[in-house]
Amino acid sequence: MDALILLIPLSLILGGIALAAFLWTMRSGQYEDLDAAAHRILFDDDRAERGQAGEADPKRATGKETQP
Repeated sequence: MDALILLIPLSLILGGIALAAFLWTMRSGQYEDLDAAAHRILFDDDRAERGQAGEADPKRATGKETQP
């Protein structure tokens, strides 16, 4: 029973810290655009740096040359 006197306030404090951290992330916009990171991985870095993040090169995607 003596342990509960220490553990209950400690758990409430840790829960309050977790809630404060969650509310801080909500207010700072961490969850606004969840799909951007998933789409960003699909683009090549060298093409993105040049500003040409469009369609992928068909020869590069399949490893075969396409006929016109």
